[in-house]
Amino acid sequence: MNEKFFRRKLKNGMTVLMEKRDLPVVAASISNQFGAVFEKSGEKGIAHVIEHLLFTGTKKRSHEEISGEIEKKGGILNAFTDHEITSYWFKLPSEHLFAGLDVLADMLNNTLFKEEKFEKEKRVILEEIKLYHDDPQKDVFEEIETNLYEKPFGELIIGNAKTVSSLKRDFVIDYFNEHYLPENYIVTIVGDADFEKVCKFFEKNFKKKGGKMELQAVKMKNNESIEKRPGIDQANYILGMHAPKPTEKDYFALELLNSYLADGMSSKLFLEIREKRGLAYSVRGYIKPGKNYSYYLIYAGIKKEAIGEIKEIILKEFEKISEMKEKDLEEARQSLIGYKRLAAEDSTNVMTSLLYWETFGGAEKYYDYENNLKKVKLADIKALAKKLTKSYSIAAIVPK
Repeated sequence: MNEKFFRRKLKNGMTVLMEKRDLPVVAASISNQFGAVFEKSGEKGIAHVIEHLLFTGTKKRSHEEISGEIEKKGGILNAFTDHEITSYWFKLPSEHLFAGLDVLADMLNNTLFKEEKFEKEKRVILEEIKLYHDDPQKDVFEEIETNLYEKPFGELIIGNAKTVSSLKRDFVIDYFNEHYLPENYIVTIVGDADFEKVCKFFEKNFKKKGGKMELQAVKMKNNESIEKRPGIDQANYILGMHAPKPTEKDYFALELLNSYLADGMSSKLFLEIREKRGLAYSVRGYIKPGKNYSYYLIYAGIKKEAIGEIKEIILKEFEKISEMKEKDLEEARQSLIGYKRLAAEDSTNVMTSLLYWETFGGAEKYYDYENNLKKVKLADIKALAKKLTKSYSIAAIVPK
């Protein structure tokens, strides 16, 4: 355990996490344990719409003042919506921490949801939806999720043109009040800050609401889709598999398997597909973990002529995991440990990692990462590789 890590559950139900650092910068977030996994099909995209709306103006601040109070102090203000989390965060020189927290608290407590802002932001999101679709590399990552999960989970976090266009202001306000509950908020701070003062700030500025959110069922499936699209020259291909969750025994075996198989230019798939055969520019594995779901992807941006053989190559390399040696395991372990230590230099990375691990069952597990990797045996990885490829999904967007 990191001796500079602090946690407290406040009387209003909020969880406050902090890693104390001596550097004169601070990254801070207020995150709601709410996202697209709570949405029904007819309201898909509403969590993302709310995220946008919280930047449009409050009782105290205009849109320009919300961003200006952070940026004019040399900081960054942003947010993201995921399946299980919506997070609002900033990074600032540490002397401006409470100025930044006041902005986030104002956004969460006092957003006006003005009608004209509401309609404008919907139009912005409709353009964002087009942007995702027009980028085949981004779009194929959305498609694989729809091929791995039934609706409503297997619909885009961003929503679609029909659901976003049909949202009404009063419905969104009611939805916000039902789903933005301080007792579900996680505060994550990494940097030079006074933990006691931080806790007092949140006790003062947030009151428990009471309420309960309804989680939609996450149902797995396997499907394959190949879209022939005009106007592109490269094929974008993903093979995806349902995978162990971070709370499950084999999760760290999955991290090590990916490190060996598909993470970086020395990985087996990169060497086989790009260096040996010259079929791709980009080859990489991605783990997408959650509390209620988890999947593993192999992505390749390939020559269109390779679309028929890429699945065979990937599955063959999974079979070759049976030949993995103890030396390979140790190299994969050292690689992951090294990457984590490099990522830990960035306070924003640590802030986000602590947030996700808290939702997975406890932020303290972030500091136990290396020990968990060391517990994995070679046999665990080999068994997992066999299990993963028993069923899979495919999504591809290829030149017409």
